[in-house]
Amino acid sequence: MTDVLLAHAFFLKNDSKQVEKMRPYAPLGTLYAASQVRSRGYSVALFDAMLADGEEEFAVLLAAHRPRFVVLFEDQFNFLNKMCLGHARQAAFRMARWAGEAGATVLAAGAEVTDHPEIYLGHGVDYALLGEADHSLVELLDALSGRTRQEVETIAGLALADPGAPGGLRRTAPRQPDRQPDGFPYPAWDLLDVERYRAAWRQAHGYYSVNLVTTRGCPFHCNWCAKPIWGQRYAMRSPANVAEEMALVKRQLAPDHLWFADDIFGLQPRWVSELAQEIEARDAKVPFMIQSRVDLMTAKAVAGLARAGCVEVWLGVESGSQKILDAMDKGTRREQIPVARERLRQAGIRACYFLQLGYPGETFGDIDETVRLVRETLPDDIGVSVSYPLPGTRFHAMVAASLGTKDHWDDSADLAMMFQGTYQTAFYRELHGLLHRDLELRHRLADGGAGGHDGRAEAAAGLAAVEARLAELRRDEASHRSRNPTAIDRDCAPLAAPDLSRPWN
Repeated sequence: MTDVLLAHAFFLKNDSKQVEKMRPYAPLGTLYAASQVRSRGYSVALFDAMLADGEEEFAVLLAAHRPRFVVLFEDQFNFLNKMCLGHARQAAFRMARWAGEAGATVLAAGAEVTDHPEIYLGHGVDYALLGEADHSLVELLDALSGRTRQEVETIAGLALADPGAPGGLRRTAPRQPDRQPDGFPYPAWDLLDVERYRAAWRQAHGYYSVNLVTTRGCPFHCNWCAKPIWGQRYAMRSPANVAEEMALVKRQLAPDHLWFADDIFGLQPRWVSELAQEIEARDAKVPFMIQSRVDLMTAKAVAGLARAGCVEVWLGVESGSQKILDAMDKGTRREQIPVARERLRQAGIRACYFLQLGYPGETFGDIDETVRLVRETLPDDIGVSVSYPLPGTRFHAMVAASLGTKDHWDDSADLAMMFQGTYQTAFYRELHGLLHRDLELRHRLADGGAGGHDGRAEAAAGLAAVEARLAELRRDEASHRSRNPTAIDRDCAPLAAPDLSRPWN
């Protein structure tokens, strides 16, 4: 009998877009929790849904381990979990019910659990852990197992069902995030079926990538970004601690590539430079990819990234329109985008853009500005989405009165407008495809055109077709408009830039 079975409910097979991409990453937050629990002397097993064939694999582990506790600990470092996708929610409900029927006490933690604990407590979960749950988890396990005499109600960061409380829910005191992330043990990589991941990556891409994280939280103010776990706070690991883990992972897992899953990597240029030194001192260099912002791509930061082994940066560009960037509280300037892109190009680092369509007030003129930006700067890749009102965000509050019955996407390819955008969902879905196609063809021409003269002619013809369709959409844009597009009344002053002078806030 195992003390604790940790699990998560993101099955890659249930998300068509992620199956097509086939870039599976380990549930990093779940592995951190496993290490934390195991460090307290509990026997621990892991159910990793990511590459599982189905929920039946969870049922098999339940029967094999007969755990006293089942903990559905969703990976808070995977941005897909912030999206509260329908397939993951339904899988979690079924797994919680099965665990309870097997006699286990069921605990749950994650972004949606934090936002809506009442939903999970109504679907088989006994205790909901809110916010950064690593410490709450071990304190609760100690109390429930009798290792301590602490009353459950005195443990910070919990929600419990209570018919006598307002809304049938009782919350304990909030749990404050840990400001010293070096104190967390490294993820329990030994519990992971590493070779299953390696095989999936090698078959799809010819290399194997592993995910790590250097920070917890993000201090910036983008009003559509959900921060249910850490709020506006952040904490940075020390460069030495990160480099030591990189060396460990390099020796034990032998990856070809790393993805740093931080919301924002390298908040301080000095920290990036120090990380490069620590990596070199340990022979820990592995090519890696990060997510960041254009205003953080200073000359010093980019030089440090190149020295540390960075090969790709995904920048939160969002829009080519300054009006839209300001409406989002992005805190960046349009003119910073080509500067960051060129610095990265000169350093030999791929520069990729996250773009967002459909923010309230966006016109076709704003969309044209985004198209021009992409054409002028030719990023190495783009990811295109539509504005998504996540619970707990300022943006969600702004559009709450306009939300329909659909409150979450079914999968990550959904791209459905959940409020009345300027245009309808089908319009944005087509723009998504046209933007990708336009960039692909322009790169083909810039590279000389595969297949010689015929290849260049084919690419040019394709571009002409894309431009013709964009012109058609521009001409007929009124027919694609929503009946009552959502308007945002912004009566608040611009938010101050965060203070990044310290390793935490």
